[in-house]
Amino acid sequence: MSGLQVAWFIVLGALLAGYVILDGYDLGIGLWYLFTRKEDDRRALLRVIAPHWDANEVWLITAGAAVFAAFPMVYATVFSGLYLALMLVLFALIFRAVSIEFAPHNVSPRWNTFWSRAFGIGSALPALLFGVAMGNVLRGLPMDSSGNFAGNFFTLLNPYSLVTGLAGLALFAMHGGLFAQLTLKDDQARRAREWTHSSWDRYLLLYMSLFAWTAAAQPQITANYQLMPALWLLPALTLAGIILTGIYNDRNNPKTAFILSSISIATLFATIAAALFPNLVPAINPDGKSLTISNASSSPLTLSIMLGVTIAGMALVLVYTVWVRRSFKGGGDY
Repeated sequence: MSGLQVAWFIVLGALLAGYVILDGYDLGIGLWYLFTRKEDDRRALLRVIAPHWDANEVWLITAGAAVFAAFPMVYATVFSGLYLALMLVLFALIFRAVSIEFAPHNVSPRWNTFWSRAFGIGSALPALLFGVAMGNVLRGLPMDSSGNFAGNFFTLLNPYSLVTGLAGLALFAMHGGLFAQLTLKDDQARRAREWTHSSWDRYLLLYMSLFAWTAAAQPQITANYQLMPALWLLPALTLAGIILTGIYNDRNNPKTAFILSSISIATLFATIAAALFPNLVPAINPDGKSLTISNASSSPLTLSIMLGVTIAGMALVLVYTVWVRRSFKGGGDY
């Protein structure tokens, strides 16, 4: 195990955390779009994410490219073995992107309804499946002796991962409700605060339930924590961030609540990374080959060159994200 491999493990985690923090509020707002009936309220929600959504998805594309460059065996296993699940996510994101452009145009009531539902479902489905995917990675995947996925789509729909998917859905909904409050006013902001509170309740319950379930029934996930007890600080910080997010939301302080929610997402990914290390795709079966940062990485030359390129790219995306946020504080033109 080299320092470059560890650095790439950290970079990949940072990219995924950045995606969930930034595109997470887009997906969460899209989920609440399904429960909004008034046309003015729907347009208001679209205005909230209009300047941000396409730039935020760059983080997901960058994470995929990083896996391809740094850990090609992981890319091959995940993208071939989980093909159907990934295609569902891809088509959902495509329909979501198209619907953002079509939904505001009053072509006909039937088409408006279709694109509105496409936007909502195209936001909710990825939010659910991202959580299911994370649950499967934590639990471990059935792998053969060569490190290839040995299951099928229905293997992924196990109880632990489905509950993790619901927790992810609640997280995105909470995060989206908080971001909506930063732009919406009056009754619309009040409704967004109520959305946030209802999803926060569910997310807190699911997080605590998964924590207990993991500690009791998934001992391989907590192995690193048993070796280094100081790591337990990470899930504790995540729980504290979730609780404080709800407190500040109820105090009608969405800015602080959104910052706390973002911090709790970052510590959540740190918690997951600490549980997985040095695995990237752990095998759940004893005869399977887990893909680790050592046996699945590219050559040292590739890792060193692409690390510099990726860090420079992340810096540019961060600068652009900050610029867009400051330039479009009031939302887009829908």
